Amino acid sequence: MAMTDPIADMLTRIRNAVMVKHEKVDIPASGIKNELASLMKEEGFIRNFKIIKDRKQDTLRVYLKYETEDAISSIRGLERVSKPGRRVYVGKKDVPRVLKGLGVSVLSTNKGIISDRSAREIGVGGELICKIW
Repeated sequence: MAMTDPIADMLTRIRNAVMVKHEKVDIPASGIKNELASLMKEEGFIRNFKIIKDRKQDTLRVYLKYETEDAISSIRGLERVSKPGRRVYVGKKDVPRVLKGLGVSVLSTNKGIISDRSAREIGVGGELICKIW
């Protein structure tokens, strides 16, 4: 059966892996998921990621980041905002801040998948994909 929201599936897989303190999580790869993982690495939420090539479906392996020996994750929360049934768009003046700048809003713009800080910097709005803190 076809998946209706692959980004929500990715966020849920990461959220579940963080809750049980896994070192890594495998997700079916796609272009937007690769860009999202790249942004998460850039912002310091994950340690690393790699794409595992396969004949049928490539896999995106995300290595989770924990801050201390007590396995406290860098990711405290993930929230999907724009969904297939209800798209959420924001203008350049309305790009939201997450936890007064401690988190990141992820936007899909004509410049690609970017963070809220980058969107404000270059002055663009777009579809509000998710929030990470």
